[in-house]
Amino acid sequence: MSAFLQQLPALIGVVIGALGSYLAVVRSDRARLRSETAARWEERRLAVYADYARTLKTSVTLTYRIAAHLGNDPHPHPLSPEEAAPAQAEATQARDPAGEALLLLGSGEVVEKARAWVVAVMEMERFLREETRDPEAWQALLERQRAGREGYYRAVREDLALPPGHAARWPLPPVSGNR
Repeated sequence: MSAFLQQLPALIGVVIGALGSYLAVVRSDRARLRSETAARWEERRLAVYADYARTLKTSVTLTYRIAAHLGNDPHPHPLSPEEAAPAQAEATQARDPAGEALLLLGSGEVVEKARAWVVAVMEMERFLREETRDPEAWQALLERQRAGREGYYRAVREDLALPPGHAARWPLPPVSGNR
């Protein structure tokens, strides 16, 4: 019996070591799983954010081209409202599912900034549907849209802990008279 008692502390040490090792592995696996899950969700959010921006930017580019046709914008490839109508309808339709995905996965701040951006784009579209010829008013709408886009990208970068990016504001030549 004394041999067993002599070996009991070593046996207890082995059991405690094995239990400690098991708990360390379980904790490590849980932490790795949480980290991998968070990374997957961040990748999905980034994809949703980029998809929303891409669909909205399609609408913006179409408005630039229509505005150029009306003499409001210096875009080098003007497009009449009639020629643009099918592409505009398609772009508008694509915004809905992208917006729903954004509502599902986006942070509150990103969704709010996306709303501000899309409202500015919708105002640009309304301006053009009325076939307004007013380059100064168009420039004011452009500034509002650009500020909306900047706010959206800033919120996305903040949400995903990305470094600050470029504001994408390049000086454009002024519009000279109506065409």
